[in-house]
Amino acid sequence: ENLLAMPIRPLEVMLGKVIPYIMVGLLQSLMIIAAALWLFNVPFIGNSVILIAGLALFLLANLTLGFTFSTIAASQLQALQMTFFFFLPSLMLSGFMFTFRGMPIWAQYLGEVFPLTHFLRIIRGVMLKDANWQMLMLEFAAILAFWLFSILLAMLRYKRTL
Repeated sequence: ENLLAMPIRPLEVMLGKVIPYIMVGLLQSLMIIAAALWLFNVPFIGNSVILIAGLALFLLANLTLGFTFSTIAASQLQALQMTFFFFLPSLMLSGFMFTFRGMPIWAQYLGEVFPLTHFLRIIRGVMLKDANWQMLMLEFAAILAFWLFSILLAMLRYKRTL
């Protein structure tokens, strides 16, 4: 009730809910990367600023998608089901589990929709190939486009109700 009485826009509500989780996600991701570096001796030859920017954008896109699902779903269970419906194909078609170029062409086209596909290219490019901003611009643009679509859909669907 307090939230409904405040003179804030839907975008401000969404950002207020998403930003704390971005911070938590960044902390968790950095801990995982640190473990990869120290425990498994994974090389890191790139720019950490590019990696953190990619992480933040990836987290923002996925958390905004979760907010979008919550505006569509009638219950928590339905939102959870939507999440699984999105993230399982994302894992399968992003190049995380299988070689991306080894998949059928239709699967590659579908895989290009998922932010995970582009984030994997960013993290592999930065950590293993010393990729710079220019080399990763299309990957950042794809995640940004996904985020913009997701936030637009969330703002169109958002209702100020209890």
